[in-house]
Amino acid sequence: MKPFHEIRTNQVTPRSLQDELASRGYVLIRQVLPHADVTSVLADVTGVVSRSGWLLASHDPVDRIADVSASCGDPDPSFKSTYQEIFNLESFHALPHHPALLRVMNMIAGDHVLVHPKPIGRLIFPCCDRLTVHAHQDYRFMNGDPECFTVWIPLHDCPTDMGPLQILEGSHRFGFQNHDDENLHVPEIPAGEAKGDDWVGGQINAGDVLIFHSLTVHAASPNRSNRLRVSMDCRFQDYRRALNPANLAFAGGSGKSWEKTYAGWHSNDLKYYWKGMSLNLRPSKSEIEQFSKTADSASARARYARILCQLD
Repeated sequence: MKPFHEIRTNQVTPRSLQDELASRGYVLIRQVLPHADVTSVLADVTGVVSRSGWLLASHDPVDRIADVSASCGDPDPSFKSTYQEIFNLESFHALPHHPALLRVMNMIAGDHVLVHPKPIGRLIFPCCDRLTVHAHQDYRFMNGDPECFTVWIPLHDCPTDMGPLQILEGSHRFGFQNHDDENLHVPEIPAGEAKGDDWVGGQINAGDVLIFHSLTVHAASPNRSNRLRVSMDCRFQDYRRALNPANLAFAGGSGKSWEKTYAGWHSNDLKYYWKGMSLNLRPSKSEIEQFSKTADSASARARYARILCQLD
């Protein structure tokens, strides 16, 4: 596999970032985030997973030595309850708003940047191949405008045996590619069918950021270490572009809410920050209201109703 093409923070300009994303579909920037700020979030996350019994008690939780007998992942119920605790962490939501990262994303998406409010935590047990995420495009899950960007942030140094992301260079140029949904929790592009150039990969460290277009095909490599791999996905776009309102709400029937997420926070600065922006929702609130009454199934009508009540 070819190594990532990388740039350093002192090489970052709007032109260099846009050229990399246009030609390769991704850009790997070294040492964007201060190491101490990243590891502070890691300490909060590993505190949660340690209390859940996912790590060997004889080691420092920050070392993430996994108890493989506790291996789990979405949609396992034991995973969901622990993940919700992590999602509720104030520090977990603050990292995507770090000024150093926002400076980079302003160069890519412009001055009207929206940080999508639902970052995704990736908690990957070692030697658990059933949970390895295969080739896909994030646009399959986000919809809205394809000019949206994912930032993958490892919360610790992530050598190749720990399963960092791999990128299919140039795959964004082929538009949306067919994903197989049948009997899969996470839709994926069938093996061997992804269109693009060469797969690239390599070690990514705490403080580095891997940024890629929503149409760029990517996949996780398997975690062959003895440690839990902890990373997060954050998404950014120009808020004047179309945004699927499901990215702002909890559409499922789990009972999640922003009120529950914010319950233990010490600051109000990031609560509902997107409500002060002139967002271009597609479908619009009036369309969602109509769907909540006319969608084909009761479950779809309920889903639209849940989204609508959270947009007010």
